[in-house]
Amino acid sequence: MSTHDFLIVGAGFAGSVCARVLADAGRKVHLVDRRDHVGGNAHDRLDAHGVRIHPYGPHIFHTNSKPVFEFLSRFTDWRFHELRVVAAVDGLLVPIPVNRTSLNRLYGLDLDEEGARRFLDKVRDPRVSLRTSEDVVVHSVGQDLCDKLFRGYTRKQWGLDLSELSASVAARIPVRCNDDDRYFTDAFQFMPARGYAALFDRMLDHPGITVSTGCDFLDARRDHAGAHVIYTGPIDAYFDHRYGPLPYRSLRFEHEHLPSVRSFQPTGIVTYPNDHAFTRITEAKHLTGEPHRGTSIMREYPRAEGDPYYPIPRPGNEALYKRYEALAKRQRGVTFVGRLAQYRYLNMDQVVEAALGAARALAGDRP
Repeated sequence: MSTHDFLIVGAGFAGSVCARVLADAGRKVHLVDRRDHVGGNAHDRLDAHGVRIHPYGPHIFHTNSKPVFEFLSRFTDWRFHELRVVAAVDGLLVPIPVNRTSLNRLYGLDLDEEGARRFLDKVRDPRVSLRTSEDVVVHSVGQDLCDKLFRGYTRKQWGLDLSELSASVAARIPVRCNDDDRYFTDAFQFMPARGYAALFDRMLDHPGITVSTGCDFLDARRDHAGAHVIYTGPIDAYFDHRYGPLPYRSLRFEHEHLPSVRSFQPTGIVTYPNDHAFTRITEAKHLTGEPHRGTSIMREYPRAEGDPYYPIPRPGNEALYKRYEALAKRQRGVTFVGRLAQYRYLNMDQVVEAALGAARALAGDRP
């Protein structure tokens, strides 16, 4: 029998938050991850040239939840950062989400805020029912802006047309008639001052927590029989794909260091909806604010095979997930939490919120 009360599988935000909440409640927790580090996809590190990078894609923290922000603030100081994203379209760089500046730059106009509103009202293609992402986009901005900014990017990112994706994907991106070029408008927009790796190290620094990296779940489970399992990995993998695999999108990253370039692009993220095989380029220095004589950039290539990153929101996939969810609800001694375990396209703060709720409930349920 295990000497730990809980075995947590996956050391990303979901697993690490659960570990800390339970340890603070006096429980003994063992946390395992198959990678050689904690932090999951939010992990950051210094590259060979001393530039702090996000090797699994950019992670920019934002939330409207004060409790989530206060919990994480126990483990890090913050650097204020409002993300700005531009898209490379027709030889121009235009703000995303669409705003007045985007319209004026793309179409050579000089619209004020009311003029931008009238322009969008004229070009939009109203849809009675918003079932797909295509419905959402053309209903908001019309066909031409849809084709310029969204359709090509979606095909690369998801391997599907907008018309094949649930409305929830496009609903995440607003449309503005003013010059607000912030990607997010949340009340709290920050980056960990010393990086995500330091945040996770502090979160897991507790006498009630032990950590094993490079560890297989099945081996850990044999060694911790009797411990309650908190599982944050792909739910279909937990059940050996009994009903078939749930579809996910994966990513490949191409890193490049430019030793004689102080700044490669004007913002942290530039998207390429219609050109190149990659979807975006991230320049890490914009996100971290760390000084360096050179710069490191990362190109992001979506693909069908590889580590699961994004659950694919489609009605058929949701129906398949519901079958796995029903299996999960019948499990005793196992809790499923996180983006992959819940097959949901969740932001970091939403994962933290879900983990806080799950762990606090478990802390109260166990003697």
